[in-house]
Amino acid sequence: MGDLDAMDVKMLRVLQRDGRISTTDLAAEIGLSPTPCARRLKRLEDEGYIRGYHARLDPKKVGCGLQAFVQVRLGDHTETVVAEFQAALLRRPEVVACYAVTGSSDFLIHVMTADLDSLSDFTTRALLRLPGIRDTQSSIVLSVVKAESAVPLSG
Repeated sequence: MGDLDAMDVKMLRVLQRDGRISTTDLAAEIGLSPTPCARRLKRLEDEGYIRGYHARLDPKKVGCGLQAFVQVRLGDHTETVVAEFQAALLRRPEVVACYAVTGSSDFLIHVMTADLDSLSDFTTRALLRLPGIRDTQSSIVLSVVKAESAVPLSG
């Protein structure tokens, strides 16, 4: 894990659980005084270990009652087509995550929409019109068994 020591890992674990914790409370929880804790925190942010702090929303309560995973296979893998495809996905608010993957698909896209009609609209009017797409296969999420955003840390 790079240049992280046990105290850094402890700090990251606490922050993943509670990103709103005050520096004073964080320091007390990990066994440091506030000033060295603040210095460590700043270093972890500056070095990119901590990308940001976010509120975790309930998708259904904010109008995203349907989630799907869409596998996309491209027919053309030129740099230009792949770059245009990726850039187009970055502009789509329905796409909450996109992964380039191995196997029978080239990309796995996590999509959140209001309902099945919205997913259908996104798929037919946006996704299938993107450059280079050969085919897609969608899997609708029936229930979320586990959806953690925390990164597993060893040590």
